[in-house]
Amino acid sequence: EMRILKYAKSFVKYTIDPNYRFLIDSSRGRYDEMPDDQYLQRCFRACMGEDLHLDAPKTFNEKLQWLKLYDRKPEYTVMVDKYRVREYIKEKIGEEHLIPLLGVWDKAEDIDFDKLPNQFVLKCTHDSGGLCICRDKSTFDKKQCVEYLNNRLSHNYYKKWREWPYKDVPPRLIAEQYIDVISKSPLTHKETISAEELQGEQGLLDYKFMCFSGCVRAIFLDIGVVKGSSKHAEDYYRNVYDRDFNLLPVKETRENYPLHIKKPDNFDKMVAIAEKLSAGLPHVRVDLYNVKGRVYFGEFTFFHGSGLSNFFIPNKWDKTFGDWIALPEKSI
Repeated sequence: EMRILKYAKSFVKYTIDPNYRFLIDSSRGRYDEMPDDQYLQRCFRACMGEDLHLDAPKTFNEKLQWLKLYDRKPEYTVMVDKYRVREYIKEKIGEEHLIPLLGVWDKAEDIDFDKLPNQFVLKCTHDSGGLCICRDKSTFDKKQCVEYLNNRLSHNYYKKWREWPYKDVPPRLIAEQYIDVISKSPLTHKETISAEELQGEQGLLDYKFMCFSGCVRAIFLDIGVVKGSSKHAEDYYRNVYDRDFNLLPVKETRENYPLHIKKPDNFDKMVAIAEKLSAGLPHVRVDLYNVKGRVYFGEFTFFHGSGLSNFFIPNKWDKTFGDWIALPEKSI
């Protein structure tokens, strides 16, 4: 009965809400041939509840749509390709900042799981978020993973939100080494915890450096909290910091972590790496990991949340982040 009620509500919403109907139909490929500018204006109205002003964009969300349309450079396609970016990172900052590669394949059936270690991470190279994490091969559902990854490989990520850099990325799979940072020794919580202690207890911390014209202006620190004996992150927090690791009075998508987190070791090194990698770009998010004295590259993201979400509380930060983007000359 609950399922029937849910479907009934969705059907009614689909019937009476044109914005919801557009998002559903677009996910089914109905608007794949719609020109990018028209499509993004429809998406923006459907997701944000207001019109997109491409002629004079002011907010972070608006400017990301402008960049999708008018800042198109071939190197961006390399930078979002999770396989080809490895050579890019090697040339820019050195191979020591790459998570070790275990293999690359065109389709999931080609993966020889017997040759992979007990722990590994499988990633799609052509999209955002397509991955399977294996923490223990004895309990890992290989069939489910193969089905999931092949489904992801069959979709062109560009078509959903028109993030141009992904348009011509060849769909492939890579396996990377799993970085296990969980410490077996329990910690006594106080009001303050070091980033290293937190990572040892809760798992790998994800530092997302928001870079504007080669300058780090903010950092999103993602914290996945482990419950009980499970190593699966079930709850997530996100803190927003300035470039000196001072907590900013803003929430972005998630709640702040309840304890004060001390500035991590290697933080200045991470800032320097993020700024080197983002030099000459109007905006890019550089994701880094900080593990036992070594900084690893995660990924580049040109359109955080695809610029189609009410990220910030308070909302005035949408304008603040937008002010940090100096729009370049059009290159299409």
